[in-house]
Amino acid sequence: MHEMGIAMEIVEIAKASIPADMHGAKIQRVNLQVGKLSAIVADSLRFCFDLVIKETPLEGAELVIEELPVVAHCKDCQHRWTVTEPVFLCPACQSGSLDILSGRELEIKSIEIEDED
Repeated sequence: MHEMGIAMEIVEIAKASIPADMHGAKIQRVNLQVGKLSAIVADSLRFCFDLVIKETPLEGAELVIEELPVVAHCKDCQHRWTVTEPVFLCPACQSGSLDILSGRELEIKSIEIEDED
């Protein structure tokens, strides 16, 4: 389950984002973008996140996951579309010559911190 390693890395990044002068600060929310081609199961990632945040400044934090669609661009006819089926052919010209524009992302978009002081 690679989601556990990803959850652990998210926690390390979030902890490192707390400014040194914010004593007692806690992370309230981590906003993440995950592409549909990233092979990440959102429920598994949330489960792992909830396990690894115990006894950290993230304890009780919410992991918000925005799933991004697969968007492709045909190099032959310039058509752009959202891929909804496991078929990577241009629906306009049937070409297999395409670029994947989105769908592989795994990005922390923001971390919300609350200062207890």
